[in-house]
Amino acid sequence: MYGVQPQDVLPFGRLLLQQLHRHGVTAVNQQLVCPSDLLQHWRDPNLLLSQTCGFPLVNLLQQQVQLVGVFSYQSPYCSAEYYRSLVVVRANDDGQTLADFRHRRVAYNSIDSQSGYNALRALITPLAVNGRFFSHGLASGSHYQSIDMIRRQQADIAAIDCVSFALLQRADPSMVAGLKIIAQTEAAPGLPLITSLSTSKEQLARIRQAITDTVNAPEAATAKDKLLIRAFNVLPWSAYNVIKQMQATAFAAGVITL
Repeated sequence: MYGVQPQDVLPFGRLLLQQLHRHGVTAVNQQLVCPSDLLQHWRDPNLLLSQTCGFPLVNLLQQQVQLVGVFSYQSPYCSAEYYRSLVVVRANDDGQTLADFRHRRVAYNSIDSQSGYNALRALITPLAVNGRFFSHGLASGSHYQSIDMIRRQQADIAAIDCVSFALLQRADPSMVAGLKIIAQTEAAPGLPLITSLSTSKEQLARIRQAITDTVNAPEAATAKDKLLIRAFNVLPWSAYNVIKQMQATAFAAGVITL
């Protein structure tokens, strides 16, 4: 789910495939895929390993997939396996706090995004009047497109996943040079790795060990750094309840959309 360019994932993916084979994980597809229909992909009964977002995990995939684990990332806004979103605006905008952006245009990557939508909706809930805070909500399709819309003055504000922000800042500092951070959302567990319900307990244990060995392998240092991966850990389903709580709090206050 991360990487400024799709090919950024390939070096780490190849090393992970080697470790999966080494640990006897069968039916490994030699070709890494970036499916266009993510929900169908995540629900595939033959899914061996993928990464999803916490929001679809708790709203669309519970009792349909198994949790494998979660990476922690190299971002100053991450806390171990937890991450947050950065609320960004143009650096030359007079607004300094979230309250200053009432009745402004917000860009978001998609309505099923924890970092770009659900977390921001929870953050604006105390400021909303009659369920509304922003004047318009504009779907961009990705965090990077949301940033571009702000820079082009097509939108005024957006919540950007802190890992995505760090990746873009490293790859092309000019893309974020004209932005400032005015707020941060509540932290939530990072983007979960999942497998299908048909994956056996033994196979799941082997997958977890293969990921751990990939992350810890000296030869993976460069590939891991390219994605800002720091470590791998296993979290329980209950850790993701905070995402449901954000949604419930907003809904209870009548804040249904951005």
